[in-house]
Amino acid sequence: MRWLLPPGIEDLLPPQAQALESARRRLLDLFAAWGYRLVMPPLVEYADALLTGTGADLAEQTFQVTDPLSGRLLAIRADITPQVARIDARDGNPAPARLCYLGSVLTAQEGAPGTCRNPMQVGAELYGHGGPESDVEVLRLLLETLRATGHDKVHVDLGHVGIFRGLSEAAGLDSEAEHALFELLQRKARPDIAAFVTALGLPAAARDWFVQLPQCFGPIDRLPELRARLRDLPASVTAAIDALETIAHELLRFVPDLPLFVDLAELRGYHYHTGLVFAAYGAGFGQAMAWGGRYDGVGGVFGRARPATGFSADLKRLLGTPPAPPLPVLAPWSSDPELTALIERLRADGRAVIHELPGSEPGPVGARIVRHDGAWRLQDAG
Repeated sequence: MRWLLPPGIEDLLPPQAQALESARRRLLDLFAAWGYRLVMPPLVEYADALLTGTGADLAEQTFQVTDPLSGRLLAIRADITPQVARIDARDGNPAPARLCYLGSVLTAQEGAPGTCRNPMQVGAELYGHGGPESDVEVLRLLLETLRATGHDKVHVDLGHVGIFRGLSEAAGLDSEAEHALFELLQRKARPDIAAFVTALGLPAAARDWFVQLPQCFGPIDRLPELRARLRDLPASVTAAIDALETIAHELLRFVPDLPLFVDLAELRGYHYHTGLVFAAYGAGFGQAMAWGGRYDGVGGVFGRARPATGFSADLKRLLGTPPAPPLPVLAPWSSDPELTALIERLRADGRAVIHELPGSEPGPVGARIVRHDGAWRLQDAG
């Protein structure tokens, strides 16, 4: 059957395509109003360039093909963020750079059974500033992005990868033990964590850190209580929790009614994030709607390591199933100037108007233009 598409690959039919294009225009206008400039990286790059630095984590999700012109290996992007880092690295301006993007990506594997493998990735990145203010700005823009796509009731989870990273370093874990403990923490498997750290022979204080960590989550006002569960913390971990608290309270100054949660064991993007990590959730979404965080030095592989923070989302998922568009207005096939003028006014007002083509059925319409008492008038189709 020639009309079948590969698993996870989909067409966008007129209602979905129109809704996505309308949302795309709204979001690009929103980003521009915040000073974020649009970039359009290519869909395909040389694999050794695309899969370098943080892009190396995407190797298993990236399609690779041989370029018939150069003979070199090409890669189809599975994430636009590394490309934006390359673009910032080419710009020598020392001022903070605000960049945004919206484009298709392609993944080799499904994130979950039945999920889309060709998302429409939208995001914004802020380069060149390492303070909490830039993290808060990106979080505020994320909330505005969700609002612009119809999501007013969301909650945000905050974490900081420096917490687990600092605890691992203080406990003297080697890379193998750190990776194994990372996997257990992802599952919040406290009995398994307790057995694992005991088998490692860690001191009692270090064992207690990792056993308590999966329980250290909740509303932001519980952060002092959650912090108290982790005793005798190294300075680097205390600094990470302080930074998390600063960002949370600064964000709430701008959005005081935002449901805000913290998870001190949050490890999303652990291998490439360097500080704050966050995700937004909403009704009807089993997984995060949008996500992001800080990834300082991301452009170092391209010769320019700068502080960086940003977010991304799949615009298709944010929009879901759009409502059916209004039915068009049907106009007779006529070159009458008065009719043409009426049609132009309706189209200028946002109404879709189609001509009745001789010998064909017009399909469902919401209204018709008819001649009545010597003038063209709009009449309900019913």
